[in-house]
Amino acid sequence: MKLRVYFGALVLLAFPGLALSWWNDDWSSRKQITLDASVTGADIRDNVADFPILVRLHTGNFSYFGELAEGGKDLRFMVDDKTPLKFHIEKFDAANEMALVWVKVPRIQSGASTDTFWMYYGNGSAVDGGDAGGTYDVNQALVFHFDDKNPTPQDATAYANHAAKSLAAAEPAGWIGAAAKFAAAGSIEVPASPSLALDPAKGWTFSAWIKIDQSQPEAYIFRAADGANALELLLRDATVVARYVQGGKTVETAPAPIQQPGQWRHVAVVLRPDKLELYVDGNKGGESPATAVAMNPTLTLGGTATGGFLAGFLDEVQISNTARGAEWIKLSARSQSLDFTIANFGQDESKGGAGGDSSFLVIVQSVTIDGWVVIGLTGVMFVVSLIVMVIKAIVISKVRKDNKAFLAAYEKLGPDGDPGQLDREESEDEKELAESEFLAAIAGKHDHFQSSPLYHLYHAGIGEVKKRMGSSAKPLTPEALNVIRVKLDSIVVRESQRLNSKMVLLTIAIAGGPFLGLLGTVVGVMITFAVIAATGDVNINSIAPGIAAALLATVAGLAVAIPALFAYNYLLTQIKDVVADMRVFSDEFLAMLSERVADRFREAA
Repeated sequence: MKLRVYFGALVLLAFPGLALSWWNDDWSSRKQITLDASVTGADIRDNVADFPILVRLHTGNFSYFGELAEGGKDLRFMVDDKTPLKFHIEKFDAANEMALVWVKVPRIQSGASTDTFWMYYGNGSAVDGGDAGGTYDVNQALVFHFDDKNPTPQDATAYANHAAKSLAAAEPAGWIGAAAKFAAAGSIEVPASPSLALDPAKGWTFSAWIKIDQSQPEAYIFRAADGANALELLLRDATVVARYVQGGKTVETAPAPIQQPGQWRHVAVVLRPDKLELYVDGNKGGESPATAVAMNPTLTLGGTATGGFLAGFLDEVQISNTARGAEWIKLSARSQSLDFTIANFGQDESKGGAGGDSSFLVIVQSVTIDGWVVIGLTGVMFVVSLIVMVIKAIVISKVRKDNKAFLAAYEKLGPDGDPGQLDREESEDEKELAESEFLAAIAGKHDHFQSSPLYHLYHAGIGEVKKRMGSSAKPLTPEALNVIRVKLDSIVVRESQRLNSKMVLLTIAIAGGPFLGLLGTVVGVMITFAVIAATGDVNINSIAPGIAAALLATVAGLAVAIPALFAYNYLLTQIKDVVADMRVFSDEFLAMLSERVADRFREAA
C-alpha cells in the first residue's frame, strides 16, 4: 500500500499537469496550452510580462466546437485551478469551426517551453467571460482588430480610443480576422487623448501588420502628429522608413525592404528617449539617434492628402504609450505569425476522465464529413463481405458434411448392389429451397444428402440412366454413356458456379477497400492542409489529429480487405476441394456405369 502511495506521489511530481485540480465542475472539458519561447518558437532572450497571446482555434487543434456555447461564451482560461486569465474573443465562427482569442499571459519565460495555461469549455449556461479591456496592460493605449461589420474601427483596450473617421473599407479576409483596406483615397483618423500622449521618459510604440500589392513612391502607413512634431511610418517604393520630426529637425531610419509584395509583414516603430527604431517581422530593420519630446498627437492611418495616401491593407494596429522592448516586438510578430508555432495544444480532457480522452477518440472526433462518407462505404463493404463469409462458411460446412455422409452410403452399395438404391425424388419444398444454397443449408432437412453436390451428380446420372433404360432391361449404348458424361460435366460446372457465387463480393472488398480508404485519406489530408493554409497554425499538434483522422479511412479500408482476403483464400481452397471431389466422383460413377454396360453386353452375348 505504501509503495503504491509513493508511486502516485512520484507521478504527480513528474507530471504536475496531472495533479492540477479541476477549476469548476460546471465546465465539462479542458485543454492545456503550452507556450514555446525557445529557439523552436518565439526565441526570446528576456522574460515578457502581461503579454496578450493570440490563440487560434480550428479543426486542426480543437475538435469540439459543437460543445461550445453560443459565441464561445463558455470559454475560460486558467493558469491553475484558482487563477483566471483575462481574455476576449476577436472572432468566433462556429459554422467554419474557427476562433481567434486573445489571452493575457502573466509571464513568458525567455528560452523556455514550459509555460502553460488551461482552456476550459463545455458549459451551455455560462455567461460571457470575455474582458477586452483587461486583456491588455496599462501601457497598451490602442488596439484595432478591425471588424467587417463595423466600418469605423473600435479600440479594444479600456481607453476606448475609437476612430473618429474612416474612409478605409473592411476586408473580411485579413491576417488576423478582418483588416482595413486602403485604396489610396482616404485614411482612418483617431483624435488625441491623454492615454495616447508621448512621455519622453517612457517612449512610444506603434505596430501593425501590412500587406502591399505594389510599390508606391511615398505613402504614409501611420502618422502621429502634434503641431510641428510627428512620428511617422512611411512606405517608400518597396521599403518602409520610420521618421521622427521634432521642430525643424527630421530623423529617419535606414529603409528596410518589404520583400515578397502581396505578403503580410509585421512592422513596428519604437521611439525611445534617445533613438528611433524600426522593426520588420520582429527583427530590427534600422535605427537613428533621436531626442523624444512630449506630445499629445492625433493619429492618422493610411496617409494624408498632402503626404500621400496608402494603397494596401492594415491589420492588428497596436499603440503603446511606452517603448516596448525588442523581445516584446519579436514575440508580437512571431506569436501572431503563421510561420512560427508559439501555442501548442495538448489533448482534451473531460471532467471525471482519467487523463483525458483516448487517442483513438481524438482521432475519431477529428474525422471530417468526407472521411465519414468513405468510412461509411467501407463499413457497408465490410458488412456485405462478412455476410458472404458467414453464408459461405455455413454452406461449405453443410456441403462437406453431406458429401461425407453420401460417400459413406454409396461405398456400402458394393459392386453388385443396385446403383440406384440411394436415389430419391425431390419434394416440392426441396426444389424451392434448392434455389438458395443458404436456405437449403439452414432450413433444409438434410435427411437425404440435400446439400451434397456429389449426390446431385449421382441423382442426375441415375435420372439419365432411368430415362434411357426405362422399365426394360436393355443395356446402355456407348452413345448414351457419352450423353450421361456430358450431363455430369454440366452438373459439375453448375455446382461449381453455385459454390463460387457471391465470392466476387469478397474480391471487390479485397481490391476496392484499400483504394476507397486511400481516397478518403488523400481527401482528408487535402482538407487538413487547406485548414492549415486558412488558419496559419502550422505545428505538429494542429496537423497530427487531421492527418491521423485522414489515415483512419485507410485503416477502415484495410480492415475490410484483410479479413476478406483471408476468408476468400480459405473458402476458395474449400471450394476447390469440393469441385475436385465432384470430378473424381463423376469419373468413378461413369466408370461404374461403363462396367455395368460391359457386363450386360457379355450376358446378352
